[in-house]
Amino acid sequence: MPIKSDKWGWKQVSVLGGFDRGSGAKRWTCNHCDQLYNGSYSRVRAHLLGLSGCGIKPCPAIDASSRGPFKLLDQEDFLTRKLMHKKIKNKKKKLFPSSGNSLSRLMHLFGTNYRLIEGVSSSKMMDRAASDVDNIVARFFFADGLSLDVADSSFFHEMAKAIGAFGSGYKPPSIDQLSGSLLSKEKARIEKALALAKESWSHTGCTILCANRLDGSVGCFCVDFFVASPRGVIFLKEVDIIEGDGPDSQFIKELAEVIVEVGHSNVLQVITHISGEASDAFESVLISKFPHIFWSHCSSHSILFLLEEVAQLDWIQSVVSSAKELEQCISTFNSNILKEPLDPVSKKFAPPYCLVRRIVNEKSVLEELVASENWKQSKPSNSAFDAETLISSDDFWSKTNSMLEVCEPFVRLLAEFDVDKSLMGDIYNWRVLSLEALRASKIDESTLYQLEMLIESRWDKLFSPLHGAAYMLNPRYFKKGQNKDAHLIRTWNATLERYEADIEARKVLGKELSIYQKVEGCFGEEDAIESRDKMEPVSWWENFGFETPHLQNLAIRVLSQVSSAEIMCRESCRCDKMTCKEAVQMFGLASDRAKDFVFVRNNLRLQSLRNRMAGRAIHVTDVLIHYSKDTLYKSGRDVNRLLVFVIA
Repeated sequence: MPIKSDKWGWKQVSVLGGFDRGSGAKRWTCNHCDQLYNGSYSRVRAHLLGLSGCGIKPCPAIDASSRGPFKLLDQEDFLTRKLMHKKIKNKKKKLFPSSGNSLSRLMHLFGTNYRLIEGVSSSKMMDRAASDVDNIVARFFFADGLSLDVADSSFFHEMAKAIGAFGSGYKPPSIDQLSGSLLSKEKARIEKALALAKESWSHTGCTILCANRLDGSVGCFCVDFFVASPRGVIFLKEVDIIEGDGPDSQFIKELAEVIVEVGHSNVLQVITHISGEASDAFESVLISKFPHIFWSHCSSHSILFLLEEVAQLDWIQSVVSSAKELEQCISTFNSNILKEPLDPVSKKFAPPYCLVRRIVNEKSVLEELVASENWKQSKPSNSAFDAETLISSDDFWSKTNSMLEVCEPFVRLLAEFDVDKSLMGDIYNWRVLSLEALRASKIDESTLYQLEMLIESRWDKLFSPLHGAAYMLNPRYFKKGQNKDAHLIRTWNATLERYEADIEARKVLGKELSIYQKVEGCFGEEDAIESRDKMEPVSWWENFGFETPHLQNLAIRVLSQVSSAEIMCRESCRCDKMTCKEAVQMFGLASDRAKDFVFVRNNLRLQSLRNRMAGRAIHVTDVLIHYSKDTLYKSGRDVNRLLVFVIA
């Protein structure tokens, strides 16, 4: 049988079956002794050359004189393979030079500045060279006006490593390549990576996020459309809304096109920041076109709005005012007593809460301070503010604790929002916790009633019925009195009416909900009961909801949704955000290429954002999340992920 190999030994035997290079042992017959053997090429070679210790006997038909030509062929084969190995090694060395040659390459790059100096170690020379490379990198940032945030980009570090591995012979791509073939390749790579997320939309449903921001042109604003699902957030497209062309109708038209593109049966809700009469008008038009889709306000924006209203209450304003005066007085005496907060969320979005928390945390230190001789000798005598009286006042400390109890559920929930995290099943629980915290506090009845009414009235205006439905279907909150809460039942009914138009289908969902609430069938199994607060809600329904398929489908779709668009707005509103229009002007790209550029850029930024947040451990403690001061400084962009952005 013909042999498809360049090794001399295979030509002296007949292989039984096809020749598969690299497949290991084969059955073959020696052409000289006609005996059948099993083995790889090493055995063929040993058999023909008469080598011992290789698990095969020498060929009896070949004597010592006949092996001479075989030995020459074997030596020639060895030299050929050695030469090929050396060529491959030299090629790899040229493409990926070792670190040992770094200094010589840098000497070549920088010229006579790197002549070896007697008494100077190579490590010091490398430090000097690294410093010069840093200067060149910095010069590139400064000269081309790049945002310094790029230095933290994982893509920037990946690029630097790749160029360093290739060596000084690397030539960067041209503008034509970047705007042409390379852009097309990256878009194709991203679309392939996003395909899995798109395939999951029919099962989990998805949410359209509308991130709005003013454009540089007068009378214009941009809307960035994102699609969020458990498989991740995807940037879809950017649209310019021109005020003179009727922004209301244009916005709804663009939104409708996005819904059709994603698949109207896949979309469960739309989240925006638009509020007031404009929001009501948009919602009305959207429902007329897509009756099953919910128009929802951004949860984090709504909570911030409600938190601002709580801070306007007279008794809380009084507490905050006293706390500010106390802070100023104490800081004048000793600026190190009131420590900087470790929690970035409350510092950024709830500064009154943050200030009061810092003072309460240092209560014992403050009491010792005003009782010390140093304080009595150094305190300002002409100050109208009496810090000693305030610190010794039980009423002040009682009110500060009440304020923290009132505000803490708000701030705690803000700390939970994340780019890919679904909190739909937890938003309504925040409402429950906030009311419980109020009723457990020591505030008077009239203030309690005032706060309760504020939360109740604002809830109906700012939050979606989906939050109530998600709370009822979240196994973690099972048996929290859902079937006795009139407000919750109203939100559930509102959800069903929107989600399912057919009255008979709604009846089926009602019957299946009853099975779930009565813990019948699969819901009564030991594993299902024990896993309620251990498994993710969606996974729990996928595992134990199979006997109620209609309710299972609804639970999976509702609990899979995100509830906040704040992080998308923060990413869209960054000062270095580039629109399609700007891409056309800056790079001279055609309109279609500019859209590709914006698509690629935004999805890569989302990927980078996920990587940064996944690589950073965020722990929510009994109070709030805590960061070190150094981490807060370095990752301030991510910490400020709840930036409120509303179109004026």
